[in-house]
Amino acid sequence: MTQVQIGSGPASAAAGESVLRVNNIEVIYDHVALAIKGVSLDVPKGGMVALLGANGAGKSTTLKAISGLLQSQRGLVTRGDIEFQGQAINDLSPQKRVKMGIVQVLEGRRVFEHLTPDENLVAASAVQGSRADMLRNKDMVYTYFTRLHQRRTAESGYLSGGEQQMLAIGRALMTQPKLLMLDEPSLGLSPLLVQEIFGIVRDINRKEGLSVLLVEQNAIAALEVVSQGYLMENGRIVMHDSAENMKKNPDIQEFYLGGAEGRNSHDIKHYSRRKRWLS
Repeated sequence: MTQVQIGSGPASAAAGESVLRVNNIEVIYDHVALAIKGVSLDVPKGGMVALLGANGAGKSTTLKAISGLLQSQRGLVTRGDIEFQGQAINDLSPQKRVKMGIVQVLEGRRVFEHLTPDENLVAASAVQGSRADMLRNKDMVYTYFTRLHQRRTAESGYLSGGEQQMLAIGRALMTQPKLLMLDEPSLGLSPLLVQEIFGIVRDINRKEGLSVLLVEQNAIAALEVVSQGYLMENGRIVMHDSAENMKKNPDIQEFYLGGAEGRNSHDIKHYSRRKRWLS
């Protein structure tokens, strides 16, 4: 099987160039509920970045603000700017953002269960591109996700959870994205499967030059594959650093990398008040 270039290629990316800039955005639901406040982040061209945080921190809302999917959930970006490849996209529809090269893989492994993996990939390619593009992209997906190639004629509803997650990512790749956004891809999967899938995504990032924004609660797995990360709490970014520095940070170790085991509620409340990274 051949590989096809779906990103811009790491060699062509200018040093320090960003594919995505989120500048001080604020999101409100139903014109009342403030979900995220002053969020800023940057994804370098050809880079792989993690957005970490506990459930309810505002990570998925941030992704939907970027992909435009807030509109279907009565959400609205009321402040700040989102730029993709230097172009403001706040006013663009989700469909136009996909055509520009932004694709989001939603939480929950959403695939057409009554179709085979092959049919799922063909259906996803209808977004844009020619038949030749479809064939090349499908070949590329099967090159990286060999399990899907083995199960390509099975009904997708009978695939394992890991295989369905691979298919969901494969469907996104069929749109020829420049920015791939993954929302909690590790949920419900075994550590070995998470390691396998994250390793494949890292390979795609490196070999194809595809920029990746990975939203995860599983900080241990995410920080192993990204170059930098952002930590989100209560709708705000509270930390941004390299993956290596984040892994060494004592608070990250204690409360996001498993070091909080055995801590009582008093310790956790004290930590919440302390927040060394905000000082």
